[in-house]
Formats: sequence, C-alpha cells, structure tokens
Amino acid sequence: MFTKVNNKVVSVNLAQAGPIVARRGAMLFYTGNVLFQPHQIPGSGGMGAMSGVAGMAGRMMQGEHETTMIAQGDGTVHYGFRGLEVEIVDLSGGGELRVEASRLLAHTQGLQASVVSTSAQSGGGGGLRGALRSAASGVATGQGMFTTQLIGMGSAVILGHGGFIALQVAPNRPITVDPQAFAASVGQIQTSLRSTVSFRNMGRTGGEGFQLDCTGQGVVYVQASEQRL
Repeated sequence: MFTKVNNKVVSVNLAQAGPIVARRGAMLFYTGNVLFQPHQIPGSGGMGAMSGVAGMAGRMMQGEHETTMIAQGDGTVHYGFRGLEVEIVDLSGGGELRVEASRLLAHTQGLQASVVSTSAQSGGGGGLRGALRSAASGVATGQGMFTTQLIGMGSAVILGHGGFIALQVAPNRPITVDPQAFAASVGQIQTSLRSTVSFRNMGRTGGEGFQLDCTGQGVVYVQASEQRL
C-alpha cells in the first residue's frame, strides 16, 4: 500500500489504500483531493496499575503520545519526517507490530493502534512491579515505559537512523540486540533486558552494559545506529 520513493520518503494512493493515519508534520506534499483531520490513538490497554491519569502522564513523560492526523480522499500523499530513514512493514496477512510512537511514521486505518506497557511485551508481569521494572529498563536503555501496538491487516512505516535490518526470530533461534538499536518487532516477540555489568567487570564492558534478548516467533527490526530519535 505504501511505496518507497527513496530511503526517506514514502507515497500512498488513498483511493487504493483507504484512510491513512500519520504523525502530525509528516505530510510532505499531495496531489488530488485529500482531507486531513486530527486523530487520537485510543486506550491504555495492558497497563495494569499504570492506568487512567497516571498512565497518561507516564506516556507523555516517555514521549509515547505523538499527535496524529488521518488523511482521506482520492489523492496521493507523500510522507517523510526530519530526513529519517523509512521502512515499510507489511501486515497484509494480519499480525502485530510493536514500535515506539516516535518511530512510527504512518499506518493504514485497518491496523488498530493502542498504547501498552512494555512490561507486557517483556513478560515482566503486570501491576506495580511490572511498571517499576519497565521504568528501570526505560532509564537504562533510553526506551520508554510504554510502546505503540498495531494489530490487524494493513501496512505501516517506521523511522530510524541509517536504515534497517530485519532479523528472523524463532523458538530455536533467539537473538540478542543492542537496546539502542532495537526499533520494532512483528509477531509474538518477547524482550528481556539483561545487564552484562558486574562488580568484577565494571567499567570494562566496552559500552555494551545492557543487551536485549529477543525470543519467540517473528521479526525484529534493528536500525543501523544507536542514535535515538
């Protein structure tokens, strides 16, 4: 549905793809008849104890609250953001994508978006303990306490530095990535933050003090950089 114009811009024909949800400020130009309206990512599912006002405050503090717009009509829209690299994620057969809001450029309306706690993704458990574990992981790696979940059929576009590598994960083939390079995951992927720092090797880890173990079944997208968005 999305087409790469180059490594930093995508285009989409609304007559073929239907309505498109994108972060505000991502539209570069369009042709034809297109109407843009504000759009709200619903809910705070899966947050356990961090619900309601506390959950909203947490999402805003962690940057997991990007303003989005929905484009409708019969024109073609071109999207890009701050010169960042783009990657199209195909979920035409159905599936689940998890990505930080700051890394999500646009998606088709057929994908239902919600904000969930990273403790649910990492298997850290719900409730206050899971929320605290997520907070600690967020501080250590630069990732937030919450992430955006897209479920359904369609396609999405993610953002990153230096392009992306798609890594297949299987029950017999887990992978370990740098938390700063981790961009998104598709499928049933569980992530677990692991520290390689001990009293014996403190100061001698070469900057790789934390690693992210990815297990399950699906695909992990890694950007070719440790730079945050």
